[in-house]
Amino acid sequence: MPDIESPESPAVLRTRAEDEVVQFCSELIRFESVNTGDPDTIGDGEAQAARYIEHKLREVGYETTYIESAPGRGNVICRLEGADRTRGSLLIHGHVDVVPADASEWTVDPFSGAVQDGYVWGRGAVDMKDMVAMTLAVAREFKSNGYVPPRDIIFAFVSDEEAGGSWGAQWLVDFYPELFADATEAISEVGGFSITLDDARRAYLVAAAEKGVAWAHLKATGRAGHGSMMNDDNAVTRIANAVSRLGSHQFPLTMTATVRSFLEKMTELTGMEFPDDDLAGSIAKIGPVSRIVNATLRNTATPTMLKAGYKANVIPSTAEATVDCRVLPGSEDHFQEQIAEIVGDGIEITWTWQPPLEVPFSGPLVEAMKAALISEDVGAVAVPYMLSGGTDNKAFARLGIAGYGFSPLRLPPELDFAALFHGVDERVPVESLKFGTRVLDRLLRTC
Repeated sequence: MPDIESPESPAVLRTRAEDEVVQFCSELIRFESVNTGDPDTIGDGEAQAARYIEHKLREVGYETTYIESAPGRGNVICRLEGADRTRGSLLIHGHVDVVPADASEWTVDPFSGAVQDGYVWGRGAVDMKDMVAMTLAVAREFKSNGYVPPRDIIFAFVSDEEAGGSWGAQWLVDFYPELFADATEAISEVGGFSITLDDARRAYLVAAAEKGVAWAHLKATGRAGHGSMMNDDNAVTRIANAVSRLGSHQFPLTMTATVRSFLEKMTELTGMEFPDDDLAGSIAKIGPVSRIVNATLRNTATPTMLKAGYKANVIPSTAEATVDCRVLPGSEDHFQEQIAEIVGDGIEITWTWQPPLEVPFSGPLVEAMKAALISEDVGAVAVPYMLSGGTDNKAFARLGIAGYGFSPLRLPPELDFAALFHGVDERVPVESLKFGTRVLDRLLRTC
């Protein structure tokens, strides 16, 4: 490594990026880029955040592509050319939208970006304006100092991830695939964060798989009539029974390759055993992250929305429900048939479907992740895991891009990180942001 006093030293460059990352995270949170999922209630917050990022990139010399998929749905893409143009590019992508927040429930204004008590507070602090800020800070450092990475790096900041990416990553893949044509691998959110094993060691969970996202839209029809009359063809009753069956159904335990690797590695690191006859109970001993891990042991179908009727004394002719299904890799071929069997006859089902992902936890990029973590934390051990939710890696997988969750954060052992996603008082430690910026810098220099 060059001398630390050299103006071209990676250590000096990282310090500059560290100085910017907290400011960027705070300022990004101030954009109310709330994604309700309803186009009629979405403002221009995503576009404002995207334009802010575009300005910061152009300020240091990047040529950017700004595209709105719809009014207010901004997406920004740029490229940093690498030393070996024959290698596949690495895509780093992040979303600028966030879920809603009820300010009355928060300790601070959820869109203040307050920096206090050692944290940056606000909606999006961990999902995922922290990673967006880290990416932006490192991208600026590389460009302003003329650094040439080993291969091309594509930076993409997109809208609409929180509602499935129809106006963000999915839309870009459909209409602008040439922007990502040579990318072979990607990194994005919900991975690379630490769980403390003991005073000397931390496991950093890298997402090498994601459950599929399958929203089942159920519709029952029946005979309309007066609420006071007997009716054996009631759509509300039919949909309620279907939802009840789904909500109480437990799918069988299914051990995927990534989850098995996670459990084997945790046994190696901790000595804990995970017997099949008490898998959920033994996983709970890992701590708060067990909520994510337990959700990856089986397929799930969780009723989330009901819609029926318009007057208390009128039996409606239709009733509807939405069920949020999460599907394990390897089980997608038969899952829809299973749901149809559970809900029974007389229920029409339409699907919104994003398939599961699973990529090898091996190869040069994974090794570079491991090395980058160890370089900043000698007690780091990278461990593969499966994300119970979904990310925009699903969209880019359609282009043959292998996506990993790697948004590196060294976290305080007492912080319930999993609870912060879409939660009240979402926040990210300042020191974690700086740590992640250093790790990301090292990764992009060696990938």
